[in-house]
Amino acid sequence: MKIRFLLLLPLLASLFPTAPSLAASDRYALVIGNAKYPDADSPLKEPINDARDVADELKRDGFTVEVGENLTGEGMRRAFDKLYGKIKPGSVALLFYSGFGIQSARQSYMIPIDAQIWTESDVRRDGFSIEAILGELNTRGAGVKIALIDASRRNPFERRFRSFSAGLTPVIAPNGTLVMYSAALASVVSDAGGDHSLFVQELLKEIRVPDLMAEETLNRTKMGVTRASRGEQVPWISSSLAEDFSFIPGAGGSHPAATTPPPAPPAPPPPAVANNPPPNPPAPPPAPVAANNPPAPPAPPSPPPPAKPQVEAALPPPPPPVKPAELAPVPNADGGPSAATLAEDPTIKGLTAKIAANPDDVNALYRRGQVYASKGAYNLAIKDFDDTLRINSKDVEALNNRCWTRTVVGDLQGALKDCNEALRLRPNFVDALDSRGLVNLKSGAAKNAIADFDAALRINPRLTSSLYGRGVAKQRNGSTQEGALDIANAKAMDPNIVQEFASYGVR
Repeated sequence: MKIRFLLLLPLLASLFPTAPSLAASDRYALVIGNAKYPDADSPLKEPINDARDVADELKRDGFTVEVGENLTGEGMRRAFDKLYGKIKPGSVALLFYSGFGIQSARQSYMIPIDAQIWTESDVRRDGFSIEAILGELNTRGAGVKIALIDASRRNPFERRFRSFSAGLTPVIAPNGTLVMYSAALASVVSDAGGDHSLFVQELLKEIRVPDLMAEETLNRTKMGVTRASRGEQVPWISSSLAEDFSFIPGAGGSHPAATTPPPAPPAPPPPAVANNPPPNPPAPPPAPVAANNPPAPPAPPSPPPPAKPQVEAALPPPPPPVKPAELAPVPNADGGPSAATLAEDPTIKGLTAKIAANPDDVNALYRRGQVYASKGAYNLAIKDFDDTLRINSKDVEALNNRCWTRTVVGDLQGALKDCNEALRLRPNFVDALDSRGLVNLKSGAAKNAIADFDAALRINPRLTSSLYGRGVAKQRNGSTQEGALDIANAKAMDPNIVQEFASYGVR
């Protein structure tokens, strides 16, 4: 049973008018806005402004607030340690974070601006687990723990390990915790390019309403974001609060008329796909934490076990052979970076200096190839992967990345050879299955593509690129409605997936 502390406040105030305010002395908040990531094409516009506005509001609400902007890993560590040191039994602890986030091994991580992320294991080394932070606050005695996370952005690190799952994952948090993500589980939000995020605009609007319970404040925020985005952005909330908490306790315990919940948002239009597939795809299994809204996005349907993909997939007759080094650079969706822009990129510049000092620095060569590929400089990426494999011919990561890059530029025979070799060295390598599915899709071998994507999705059911690729392959193979459902689910998980495949030459 919930104890209605707030209903007793007016009486206690009249009996003890000089009593100190618990809200002013026992509320602690850490607000972080990370915007300047060297690996991103440009600084994010929203996090700093959002962090400052949230900090100002929390100060007005009686929180003792620490603000961190563009924090390195060491800066974030110090900020968390400082917050831990303030916590006393029964304290309220709130974390607001805006920046890049990545899920790995079923945990969500906040990323400092100096993170060196090249593989998925680097996420766990350099990132800060939301679950670990909440667990430490609980160990220190915090009675109410709140995490407001605006990190469901597509970031520059994810494509370096192709088996990544988009967005964030459910939080397994201790009792007394309220968590809100700015978007649904395993989904990302397209950057609006404005000075403030829609999530924070709606959050501040609701926090400023006096005497709302925190759960109601966040539910109203969710409804506001969903309505304003016309259903394209639906925040996720999970609560295990054991007592009521209000951001701004009202003087008289009454709710003003303005607190009437807004009308339910309109249902988003069904995806524009052939034969109008079902508008409500099946929901994924519930998260272990009791959530007050169903997790989204929907999980892909479980296909019957397909035949094991044939390693040596057949392809149509190859075009005249062309050496990868002779291929003209293929621009990305934005037209591709110029040579001068690439030369001035801080990450590329640092890696180039390492290679100049040691031409056989295999790690620097591979990483520079990753960065070139992510920026659309495919010609240069292939050359770096060539050099990586010259030094170590059994580097399965380099084989997979060269397979994918060759696929994008149209060297399908070379790509297939690379993916087959990667899978020979590491059977069931999900990244290579996903890449080979793209090879088969572009070559017109739809059945082989479906088999590869099926195999990848059995390993990682939320692998957006395999889900979308399977949908396209199914439609090309005649299963129009099944393919449309896969495409709709993939678009719900990542609104940018259609544009991404278009940049690969798949429409």
